Amino acid sequence: MSVNDPIADMLTRVRNSMMIGQSLVAMPNSKIKIEIARILKEEGYIEGFELVDGEQPLRQVLRIKLKYVGERRQRKPVITGLERISRPGRRVYTHMKDIPWVLSGMGIAILSTPKGVMTGQRARQLGVGGEVLCKVW
Repeated sequence: MSVNDPIADMLTRVRNSMMIGQSLVAMPNSKIKIEIARILKEEGYIEGFELVDGEQPLRQVLRIKLKYVGERRQRKPVITGLERISRPGRRVYTHMKDIPWVLSGMGIAILSTPKGVMTGQRARQLGVGGEVLCKVW
């Protein structure tokens, strides 16, 4: 199946999986998705991710292990919200000084910069701006 916005597809799969309490979510692999998963892992929003061989030859699948807090019935997902900012139809770029704060620093903004995909906080430290991919809180 062809998807016009693979990042929005990834965020929607994660959001839907967390709403029903799944522990794993699988999606087609791409470099940008791996970088977003790496950032989510570093920031503590997911437990981990791995690449596994898919059904089709030469196609790998990105599998993300979601993170929850609490026991059984009181179990809540760590990620409470995901929002796609820049879309294929409307790209959103920002200068270093205008990088958005998510929930006053409680969440993260993920940016694609000339120095790679990184969080908004890291981009401020390096003094670079870029395309605001999404917000996670």
